Amino acid sequence: MNVKKALIFGFFTAFLILGIVSMQRAVPDPKEDRIYLAIKEYSPYYIEKRIGGLTILDKRSDKKEKPDSSDFFHRLDELEKTWGKEHLVVENNELIVMGENNQSVARIMIENEKERAFLKEFFGI
Repeated sequence: MNVKKALIFGFFTAFLILGIVSMQRAVPDPKEDRIYLAIKEYSPYYIEKRIGGLTILDKRSDKKEKPDSSDFFHRLDELEKTWGKEHLVVENNELIVMGENNQSVARIMIENEKERAFLKEFFGI
């Protein structure tokens, strides 16, 4: 009887650990809310909710991507990072959002070092 209880407890613990690990993998990168929301306004990518799941749409070309639900937010982050490397420029304490023709679309003030670190870490700028 002791072996059965240990085996059941072992399986329960293994499934619990696997569940926690898979949940941690599915969580997207942390973001600095104020500056990310300001940048998101100019990002060409947006999320469309449908019965079949979530879809990433590109405003520029109407291109659709339907990644797996476990990879959805990671793929959205990846697309936003590549867009940000091309269209975001940091000058002094300002973040400049560039349009498709290298024209300045918006200027966003960087208020603190946490926001600057987020830009460096997330977008690589």
